[in-house]
Amino acid sequence: MSGGDKLDFEIRPNPRPVAAAERAALMANPGFGRVFTDHMVTIRYAETKGWYDARVEARAPIPMDPASAVLHYAQEIFEGLKAYSAADGSVTMFRPDANAARFAESARRMAMPELPEAAFLDSLRHLVQIDREWLPTSDEGSLYLRPFMFANEVFLGVRPSNEYLYMVIASPVGSYFARGVQPVNVWVSPTYTRAAPGGTGEAKFGGNYAASLVAQAEAIEHGCDQVVFLDAVQRRYVDELGGMNIFFVYDDGTLVTPPLGGTILRGITRDALITLVRQSGGTVQERPVAFDEWRADAASGRLREVFACGTAAVITPIGQVRYPDGEFPIADGNPGEVTTRLRQTLVDLQRARTEDRNNWIHRID
Repeated sequence: MSGGDKLDFEIRPNPRPVAAAERAALMANPGFGRVFTDHMVTIRYAETKGWYDARVEARAPIPMDPASAVLHYAQEIFEGLKAYSAADGSVTMFRPDANAARFAESARRMAMPELPEAAFLDSLRHLVQIDREWLPTSDEGSLYLRPFMFANEVFLGVRPSNEYLYMVIASPVGSYFARGVQPVNVWVSPTYTRAAPGGTGEAKFGGNYAASLVAQAEAIEHGCDQVVFLDAVQRRYVDELGGMNIFFVYDDGTLVTPPLGGTILRGITRDALITLVRQSGGTVQERPVAFDEWRADAASGRLREVFACGTAAVITPIGQVRYPDGEFPIADGNPGEVTTRLRQTLVDLQRARTEDRNNWIHRID
């Protein structure tokens, strides 16, 4: 390690990158998370050495011993963020320092070493620079960046690992939902919960997502795109979706979102929306929302819009809610004015089309 929290990265260009014509064909309709770039980042950690051997190298399979700790005790965390093609031809990232901070928080919760912020940011920058030709330029396109870390010490025993591997891979992506920016249907799970107080709900930990998959499958069986989880204690209050935070928009313009409290992921898009609305003079309340309240306010017309938000989908309007005893629409089921406006505001910020009052945009040379 050199320069405090910075690491010296060894750059090893892929000797056999994907040919330009093949790359263009792959990027014509990349979907989400199916196509990957030529390179990856690896950084190793050992308790006796700290962080070392930082590399940018050809993307390739990872050799792994069957006794690697992650395969048995699931010490693993990840992040998700995007690089964008900006209006002026530059490349931007939106609040990567917030991703670095959340990655460190997740590491603490999972008894893993914290990667210094400077090393986290440099790992993203190096990968985007070497794989810049994979960056889509379409309005809905971006380069999705997936930093992750897992325990790779070879041992069988219930204790924190002494060795870890940090990596970053990249994927050119289009819209998260196959239909594009259209209202989605959501299923309120009567059976499954996402996280309990004192658990790992606030960490971006793969186990949280694994636990949500059976509920997501249940949602699909009921003709829905996403699952909504209620709190684990009373089974009454809305927590979040399987992979996104949720906002409610009322007839007086007030936005309401469930409060953080250890069970809800500290969404970076969620935080950005709260900040932007308050800076514009609007009102955002962070308070519990009971499912019965949601249903009653939708029926009365008091509730005008509901949307989900997250890095992958940005902002997605919710058009209809289904649950075991019935279903109800949100207003007329179409994207609302507030949802549409906030989504455009956020996209314009991410792509440097508008003034960045909060210094959220990081440019990559």
